[in-house]
Amino acid sequence: MFKFQLEKVSNKARAGTITTSHGKIKTPVFMPVGTLGTVKAMSPEELEKCHTQIILGNTYHLYMRPGYELIQQAGGLHKFIAWNNPILTDSGGFQVMSLAGLRKITNEGVKFQSHIDGSTHFFTPESVIAIQEALGADIIMSFDECAPYPATREYVEKSLQRTLKWAERGKTAFHNYMHQALFGIVQGGIYEDLREKAAKTLIEMDFPGYAIGGLAVGEEKTDMFRITNFLNDVLPSDKPRYLMGVGTPTDLLLNIANGIDMFDCVMPTRNARKGSIFTRYGKMIIKSARYKDDFQPIDNQCGCYTCKHFSRAYIRHLITMNEILGMRLTTIHSLYFYNELMGMARQAIIENCYEEFLAEMLPVLDRVI
Repeated sequence: MFKFQLEKVSNKARAGTITTSHGKIKTPVFMPVGTLGTVKAMSPEELEKCHTQIILGNTYHLYMRPGYELIQQAGGLHKFIAWNNPILTDSGGFQVMSLAGLRKITNEGVKFQSHIDGSTHFFTPESVIAIQEALGADIIMSFDECAPYPATREYVEKSLQRTLKWAERGKTAFHNYMHQALFGIVQGGIYEDLREKAAKTLIEMDFPGYAIGGLAVGEEKTDMFRITNFLNDVLPSDKPRYLMGVGTPTDLLLNIANGIDMFDCVMPTRNARKGSIFTRYGKMIIKSARYKDDFQPIDNQCGCYTCKHFSRAYIRHLITMNEILGMRLTTIHSLYFYNELMGMARQAIIENCYEEFLAEMLPVLDRVI
């Protein structure tokens, strides 16, 4: 059921369509993060009204609570959370690797202690695939080691070798080809030769898509853009590219210019709940005193539910009072904006004017309003 069609290229920026068992995805695409089977503060209906095409769930957290067996018993993650559109699950590798002091990495897998109750668990490439097959997401990820930053080249190289062996083992263990697509993850830190080695090795394994991991973990942004630009010439053009854990609106647009198709990040939802709202004019800090008696919507040109019905003054009041509705309204706007931005980027690619679009948008997106 999985297919990717590249429809248009503007310089390096790409517009395409991914077909999955639960529908089509127009790229470039942003995937809101629903770590525990929910995008915080949002209902599935609200996500759809924000034009969300696909959401992300996290294998580690769903394994811990409520447990993948329960989700499988419910008929899979789609039915469990009442989301009938595509889902991607990451492998949990990043979460496991972040448990510093609570895990031990070997070539066989990772032994770790739960961050909840201290119980001991063991993830292998095979078990991670089995968990994701039970969850039933449309796109699933190979188990990888996300090397920390900074790290020595020696460590990154050793980590990469382990990740590539895990990718091969996971692909051998994967059987649900009819309903799921397994992506390989390109690691290699900030070293171009290691990234090239990773990409070429995974390409030989013939995955239907490729993720780029181990970026946005503390390195300079110039290094992130350098690596994605470099990989544009290495990764196959007829398969989707997914940059994991990125990022700000500017990060998304600049990486689209480097040939990236898919993104995920907690930033728009997490920041929104704290009153930091992304808009086409820059980042709005809604708690600012300037909005106390401002009865305009967040964005006069925005079509989201929040901007159609509520003022900046009211939203500021809700956020200041720590009201749940305030968090919901800011999240609705930020996700609507992210999805709208991806739609605008796609249209610019189709019209072959992405560079002009980029030049127009970049000067305003990072400013604080």
